[in-house]
Amino acid sequence: MSQKKAKFLQGDLMRHIVVMATSASAGLVSVFLVDFVDLYFISLLGQKELAAAVGFAGTVLFFTFSITIGLMIAMAALGAQRIGRGEEEEARRIATSVVTVSVIIATAVGGAVWIAAPQIMDIIGAQGETKDLAVRYLRIVLLSSPVGAMAMVCTGLLRAHGDARRAMNATLIAGAVNAVLDPILIFALGLGLDGAALASVAARLAMMATALHPIIKHYGGFAPFDLAHFKKDLRPIFAIAGPAILTNIATPVGNFVVTRAIAPFGDAAVAGYAVVGRLTPLAFCVIFALSGAVGPIIGQNFGARDYPRVRETLRKAMLFTGVYTLAAWIMLFAVNGFVAEAFGLTGPGGRLIFWFSLAVAPLFFFQGMLFVANAAFNNLNRATWSTYLNWGRNTLGVVPFVLIGAAVGGAPGVLIGHGLGSVIFAVLGVWLGFKLIDGYASGRADPDKGWTVPLMRSRPPGPPQPPLSSP
Repeated sequence: MSQKKAKFLQGDLMRHIVVMATSASAGLVSVFLVDFVDLYFISLLGQKELAAAVGFAGTVLFFTFSITIGLMIAMAALGAQRIGRGEEEEARRIATSVVTVSVIIATAVGGAVWIAAPQIMDIIGAQGETKDLAVRYLRIVLLSSPVGAMAMVCTGLLRAHGDARRAMNATLIAGAVNAVLDPILIFALGLGLDGAALASVAARLAMMATALHPIIKHYGGFAPFDLAHFKKDLRPIFAIAGPAILTNIATPVGNFVVTRAIAPFGDAAVAGYAVVGRLTPLAFCVIFALSGAVGPIIGQNFGARDYPRVRETLRKAMLFTGVYTLAAWIMLFAVNGFVAEAFGLTGPGGRLIFWFSLAVAPLFFFQGMLFVANAAFNNLNRATWSTYLNWGRNTLGVVPFVLIGAAVGGAPGVLIGHGLGSVIFAVLGVWLGFKLIDGYASGRADPDKGWTVPLMRSRPPGPPQPPLSSP
């Protein structure tokens, strides 16, 4: 048994969860911080249309990024299960297939969105100069879609090996490259919004190179591509990646609805929402990282059929989510005025920042619960459950709540409604997660064949009773 594997199958679970989540978030925070600083630099140019354009473009880029996250989840889950079983060569072979699929899908999706960018902006409410700026920014970044996909799935493979530090390094390097190039391209070379987009492309290239290096040097790289094996691997890949992609694109679809609902309140409100959109992952980066970090822990213990540890992992991940959300809520409320002032947000934009920090931030606990439940389903061979929950949350849990919120509270009401919509689906997701683990542990569910008895049954049937004696 490898040392990385042993760490997941033995020792203190909370420590593993904290180490994996915080190390992964350390890399993510660099990327999110640079996005945040990007928007700050752009706001210094003094055009609210520029900040609004980034908000509209960011909503679309989140859609393409969510597809990549689904492929990364497949890489982490499939790799972790095989590593957990000691099948190192099989892990390298499936990694080759996942990378191939990822590059193909990212190229196709990126190309389609590049072509349809003006029409997409019309749908989500961008108009005039703001629309033109958003399309230009979006098209520059989309050119690096295959590179970004390769970078993300490689970090998933590193996490499957339990190598959170090197996965973190890849995102740290990307953030550093972006941070250095932003002021140079935006201000020194006078490229403005185009400079911010080009810096993002360079960051993706740096992330890919940094993630590939340790995979080749320390883990034997990838197996040679084999068409027969590739065709065979498509089924297990899409068994996880398909539902995971569908699960993840549900979130940007929900964000499309939110952006469209905020657009009628003007560019100032959209600019405020753009700041909220970057402040959210920056403040809750650990929760965003938690689902990707806890997945390999669940996957390896599931591969070893250690169901009590799988259950305990899920429970402690919930506890961690609650504690972190409370701390982030306090921090956000303390700095909301400073953030609004720094970005020059007054009126609708400033009110969005205030209500986000007061009423929306604590609701992120439920979003975090849903993230963790999705990670459990993706690594327990029930990835379609994540799909159903996320689409339910981002349709039934978004549209009516957002429409009512807009009618009652304007742009802030849209954000509050969006947050409230996650409560029911988060609670349902966690309940289903524990039921699934109990089903595996009791033998009522088979990892490959599904449920053998109804889900609602709490315990397996007891031993057969002897027949009653005749009177």
